Amino acid sequence: MDLQLADKVAIVTGSTRGIGRAIALALAAEGARVVVCGRTAATLEDTRAALAAAGPGPHAAVLADVTTEAGCAAVLAAASAAPLGGLDILVNNVGGSGARHFDDADEADFRATFDKNFWPALRMSRGALPALRARGGGAIVIISSIWGREAGGAPAYNTAKAAEISLAKAMARDLARDNIRVNSVAPGSILFPGGGWERRQQADPAAIADFVTRSLPFGRFGRPDEVAAAVTFLCSPRASWLSGICLPVDGAQGIAF
Repeated sequence: MDLQLADKVAIVTGSTRGIGRAIALALAAEGARVVVCGRTAATLEDTRAALAAAGPGPHAAVLADVTTEAGCAAVLAAASAAPLGGLDILVNNVGGSGARHFDDADEADFRATFDKNFWPALRMSRGALPALRARGGGAIVIISSIWGREAGGAPAYNTAKAAEISLAKAMARDLARDNIRVNSVAPGSILFPGGGWERRQQADPAAIADFVTRSLPFGRFGRPDEVAAAVTFLCSPRASWLSGICLPVDGAQGIAF
């Protein structure tokens, strides 16, 4: 299926590893011109090279921290500048967790977790609106988590991810008049090099093997490319009547409807 993404300009935040990198590469493979960003020059350069191999571009790589207002502005400016010159798609992927138990999750932990998840998604989305409206519409996807839909993760992380899902729904209804679709995606447990699940697996292989047996119906972790495939479809004109949904991509890990 042609997803009709050729020459669309897309921003993917948190895009130098894991799910974000996979999304960026999937969009590039469909012909989109992709802006990636990250805080580490070496991984950013590696992603830039991978993008060039995945799709014709042109692409852009921005050394920026989108948990800051200045970082958000720098990434948005890169999409609007030549040779890209606009914006059609925004994928808010950057994020991170906090204290694992409520006893340890003080107000500072909640603030820090929202700073890593909710505020970047809100700032980037608001900042993208002029460029999306100038194109006559577009698509925004927020990467949340199944733990934004149900219990299971760290308290502050659950709350921030639930807020992202709610934000996406509110935005979808308010921005429909501008032909801007907004959806959220809720991945389950995804394994990738350098990620949290790999670290836990290395630290305690037996416990993680037990977790897989008990909690993952397919008997394995999900892969970043499996999340990327769903996100790429939601970003495409083929998903023209999908807005305001939260799509779990979790291999039936979650138990919510």
